[in-house]
Amino acid sequence: MTVGILITAAGKSRRFQLAGGQGNKLNSDLGGQTVFEITLQNAIKSQLPIHVITRPDNQGVITHCLQHNVPYSLINSEGLGETIAFGVKNTAHWDGWLIQLADMPYITENIFIRVANELKLHPLVRPIHDGKPGHPVGISAQYRQQLIALTGDDGAKSILQGSAIYRIEMNNSCVINDIDYPIKNESAGH
Repeated sequence: MTVGILITAAGKSRRFQLAGGQGNKLNSDLGGQTVFEITLQNAIKSQLPIHVITRPDNQGVITHCLQHNVPYSLINSEGLGETIAFGVKNTAHWDGWLIQLADMPYITENIFIRVANELKLHPLVRPIHDGKPGHPVGISAQYRQQLIALTGDDGAKSILQGSAIYRIEMNNSCVINDIDYPIKNESAGH
């Protein structure tokens, strides 16, 4: 069973820019590396297949994918649902997807591996921290058609609502911490 990590990196960074950030948040510095670079390296350490979906104008993300020989697809996405659908179409040979938001650099390779292993036993898997749903979200191929049909900015919420989701209780807040706003210091988000 092939379970891969689909990294969604096609957002426009609107909240980040409205809060005073410059450019795309994925290319902003976080302790000497970019937000995306850290996310990508953690995914690579898991040794799971990876595919990145990004915007044609995000040269920073494209450069990191090329440096690490990670496949990527380009889309001028209007929302997370459209990005996921495009990514699933481009990885249709996978048996399951770990939907990973590119602005969540604190998720470690161990979390990717744990969610992937649970996805081999359950059709929907989601880490939970303090009652809050986290990422990466594991979705099996039985939902392929629903994933390909996604639109809008709600991601895979339509699939996850009302479905039996295997929840992994995590004592680590990294599964819910993202970078939506400019980073004031290196410890932001921890």
